[in-house]
Amino acid sequence: MRYIIRGIDKNITFRFFAVDTKEVVEQARIYHNTTPVASAALGRVLTAALMMGFTLKNKEDKITVRINGGGPLGTILVTADSMGHVKGYVDNPQVDLDATDFGKLDVGGAVGKDGFIQVTKDMGLKEPYSGSSMLVTGEIGEDVAAYFYNSEQQPTVVGLGVLVDKDHSIKSAGGFMLQLMPGLNDDEITAVETSIAKINNVSSFFEKEKNLEEIMGALLPDFELNITEKALVSYRCDCSFERMREVLVSLGEKEIEDIIEEDKKAEIHCHFCNKKYQFDEDDLKDMLDKIANRVHLNDKQDML
Repeated sequence: MRYIIRGIDKNITFRFFAVDTKEVVEQARIYHNTTPVASAALGRVLTAALMMGFTLKNKEDKITVRINGGGPLGTILVTADSMGHVKGYVDNPQVDLDATDFGKLDVGGAVGKDGFIQVTKDMGLKEPYSGSSMLVTGEIGEDVAAYFYNSEQQPTVVGLGVLVDKDHSIKSAGGFMLQLMPGLNDDEITAVETSIAKINNVSSFFEKEKNLEEIMGALLPDFELNITEKALVSYRCDCSFERMREVLVSLGEKEIEDIIEEDKKAEIHCHFCNKKYQFDEDDLKDMLDKIANRVHLNDKQDML
């Protein structure tokens, strides 16, 4: 099983996160039938969101990352919680682009950089926290780092990698995130920056199928790392018939009456897993009764 870790170095100069997302990204590829470049782009956002979600404190907390850089992929939207669960989709999963001059998937070209990364954190407060930052490259890793620096004033290094095999399945996927602790002196910052500068080709570390502890040790050999938490990760869509029923109910009485008159049925598909839900005429009439009962109950409460 794939998992995520969180930790801190012995001298408390930075905290770090690392996650192996091969199975998560493969599940997303299967659900959405993504092309290699779409798999790589969506996979990087899924990977980043899992680590961002792991920074949250409470079980019920959730984070949503939305990226649209004006490229042919359109919007990438991913939601993760603090427990290692994630789901996401891309508007145009069939986009296919030529490789870059270096023979790599053109994620930046597919995403574009004329737009924003928006992050919403639902932490049970009256209003969710929302922040955004302009995209830097469209390659995702640099854009997430820019978000942390510009919106949360948190110096962050993010490395993300997704390798797609010849048959379009996911060969490897994963990433790491490193955040400097406050109050560091110049020498401590320089030591971290020097070590980070040696890191290249993040994908190659995950391709070798090492465990995350070994990968982080190889990425940051000059530091003594302490793992403080570990959790399994999975692609988990929580859609259900009842949830989709509520979506239809939220359309209102007039809209449902129009659907009954024109089609006598409705179909809703989940963006995150592409599962389809069918509602026949009896279901739709039950929804009208539910709306009527809610209105009646509200009227009675107003009279009290």
